[in-house]
Amino acid sequence: MRRLLRASAALVAAGLAVAAVWLLLDLRRVQAAERASREALSAARSYAPDMLSYDYRTIERDMLRAGAHATGQLAEHYRTLAKTLGPQARERRTVQHAVVAAAGVESATPDEVRVLLFVNMVTTRSGPGQEEPKQQVSQGRARLVMVTQGDGWRASRLSTLLGDTPVP
Repeated sequence: MRRLLRASAALVAAGLAVAAVWLLLDLRRVQAAERASREALSAARSYAPDMLSYDYRTIERDMLRAGAHATGQLAEHYRTLAKTLGPQARERRTVQHAVVAAAGVESATPDEVRVLLFVNMVTTRSGPGQEEPKQQVSQGRARLVMVTQGDGWRASRLSTLLGDTPVP
């Protein structure tokens, strides 16, 4: 009977040890995800105005600056965007200015954080045939998928979910 009791106690102790190790590892993963959330949210709030704003007079430089916050296909997209958006923006004399009103983390792992941003956009056009510049204000949402790269965070994907008034 004592052998059975000792064996049961040893089995319970081993099970508790395994559970404690598992909980400790899970706690570390949760703490790493929380740290990633804070860092990526801060980076996304900082990067979003650069990534969503441009001035027709400096569009190539603006797209380079935006691309510096990106990685992968998104960085490549910004490299080509100046070529496709540039002529249209210069013709219409478009200036787009984005301001982050609020932001929050949708989901996070230690290596990838999805951030939802609420953005106020002011777009001004003063193209040919317009007597006065036309200004359009809109509110929208943007989702940045942030990934770790080197010693910091970069945006790997950007999707915009515009509000009632679309901004081209």
